[in-house]
Amino acid sequence: MRKILFILVCLSFIFSAPLHAFKKAEGYLFIIGGGNRPVTMMKKFVELSKKSSNGKTVVFPMASSEPAASGQSMVEEFKNLGVQDVEYHVLNREQALKEENAKILDNVGCIYFTGGDQSRLTAALVNTPIHQRLLKIYEEGGIIGGTSAGAAVMSEMMIIGDEKRKVEEGHAFEKIQADNIVVTPGFGFIKTAIIDQHFVTRKRYNRLISLVAEHPELLGIGIDESTAVIVNPDKTFEVIGEQNVVVYDATSAKIDILPSHTLSGFHIIMHVLKPGDKFDLKTKNPIK
Repeated sequence: MRKILFILVCLSFIFSAPLHAFKKAEGYLFIIGGGNRPVTMMKKFVELSKKSSNGKTVVFPMASSEPAASGQSMVEEFKNLGVQDVEYHVLNREQALKEENAKILDNVGCIYFTGGDQSRLTAALVNTPIHQRLLKIYEEGGIIGGTSAGAAVMSEMMIIGDEKRKVEEGHAFEKIQADNIVVTPGFGFIKTAIIDQHFVTRKRYNRLISLVAEHPELLGIGIDESTAVIVNPDKTFEVIGEQNVVVYDATSAKIDILPSHTLSGFHIIMHVLKPGDKFDLKTKNPIK
């Protein structure tokens, strides 16, 4: 009798529990630091795309100054890698705000953002029905990828590449300084870190250190060219490609910011990761 009661209770829970109790784990993020994309790296992206229950891939190339050409080139690259169902869409904000246009993401399990200027991409899509569908695709197990500007948009706090102080040409980001780096809302697939790209190649240490010191609750993840991080559903990531990923962690640092915006930071942790290394975004530690 006790066994029967136990089974009935379990069945009652199953049929009465809300749907979100059985929600699928989040999908994968494939974040490329820009530059050349090794074929082996992009084949890995295609392999991941097959994990989604929906096989269709959509490319958003609006970061590019020539979005149609960029979109067509990326579609051809994916087809050469064996992706059959892939298309690109160029949307302006007016189009993205129309609920009916979100239908272009029906049966889509894989999204890719091309490079260019990340501000163009977020200006068109942030806080639109398209943006909400993108978040839902990720939450339901989809694959979200992007390179360069398409990497910067992944985090909730997005670097746009400008400083507040006036600088002469060729002297950008020469200071570690608070309240200087211009940021804007990104797509928010990552909420616990700030993503920077072309990181080692373009010597972008100062701007990411400045932001991490101002926002010690966020990790700074700088991804170099021809390199990517794959963020898994369990919030660990693996480095693949050819170069390095640098992680700054100011969680336990002592930060002091003067009225002049000069800052100091004691005990800021820096990790330099190579291809094959893994990192846990929850514990903020490398995985041995």
